[in-house]
Parts: sequence; C-alpha cells; structure tokens
Amino acid sequence: MPCRGIRGATTVDRNDREHILASTRELLTQIVEANGVHPDDVACVFFTTTRDLNAEFPAVAAREGLGWTTVPLTCGHEMDVPGALPMCLRIMMVCNTSKKAEEIVHVYTRGASELRKKGAVIRASGEGPK
Repeated sequence: MPCRGIRGATTVDRNDREHILASTRELLTQIVEANGVHPDDVACVFFTTTRDLNAEFPAVAAREGLGWTTVPLTCGHEMDVPGALPMCLRIMMVCNTSKKAEEIVHVYTRGASELRKKGAVIRASGEGPK
C-alpha cells in the first residue's frame, strides 16, 4: 500500500493553550474526514507553527483530543520568513492509503486558505474558540 502525505494549515486566533489545541483538533478532524483516514493507517504526523505560536505543543491535541497514543507525532517551528502568514499552524500527515496522489484532499482553513488556492480543498470554518 502506498504511503502519502496529506497537508493542512489553519490560523490560530491567540497564542494560548486552548486556541492552539482547538485549532489543531479542528484541522486534524477535517483532514481525517476529508480523506477517510483511520489512526492505524497513520505512519506519523508533523506539526509546525510560526514562532508566534508557542503556548502549547499541537501534538497534544492529537494525543489527548483524538486519542492517538500510538501514532508518532512531532512538533517544530516554521522558518521565520519575512512577510509570512503569522499565527499559522501546519500539519503534514503521512499515512498508508490506497488513494492516488490526486485523490488526496489537502485542507486549508481560515487565514491559511490563502496559502494554497490550487489543488487544495479550502474549508470555511468558524472563528474558533473564544
């Protein structure tokens, strides 16, 4: 079975634990639902944030919120490129799937929808947690 990467990104309203975890859960759920992913199919997940998001590890949302206790997860910061989208959370999920590359649905929400207009599903979402 092929191994494929699934990308996603969103923006987070505030640099606090609640907002980072809620935004991560929301994006992960949308990626999983859009691609029919089962936790046993996930090889690993990479979470990155811009440097202005450091109040919590996004991987905590997968472990505690989705119960992904056996999936390898890691977090890091994106390159600090001048003019880059701030308050941005990105996910790269690597999973085993019988889907062809062109069938994979990449999900970009909120302010991150500007990152990928072509070849990605742009999902509108609410304002996030208050």
